[in-house]
Amino acid sequence: MKVTVEEMKNYLRIDFEDDDSLLENFIATAKKQCMDILRTDDEADLDAAQNGKIAVMFTVAYLYEHREEADHHALDLTLRALLFGSRKEGF
Repeated sequence: MKVTVEEMKNYLRIDFEDDDSLLENFIATAKKQCMDILRTDDEADLDAAQNGKIAVMFTVAYLYEHREEADHHALDLTLRALLFGSRKEGF
């Protein structure tokens, strides 16, 4: 599963290139955060998760739209709900 900058720009309705590198960083951060919620170090587990791609895209959108006042606790709770079925019991 690969979330591309173009997919995120389409999802966020962005039609300029000024934020491309920011979106790339948010994608990498979102993958890591979702993997942490899944309790895995293997990106294949994120790829296999039923809502993995949606969780990554949601995280990128949240981070992009709430750059100034992001509530990371609320974000983590939402990600736990999205990824609960694929979450490992422990590391």
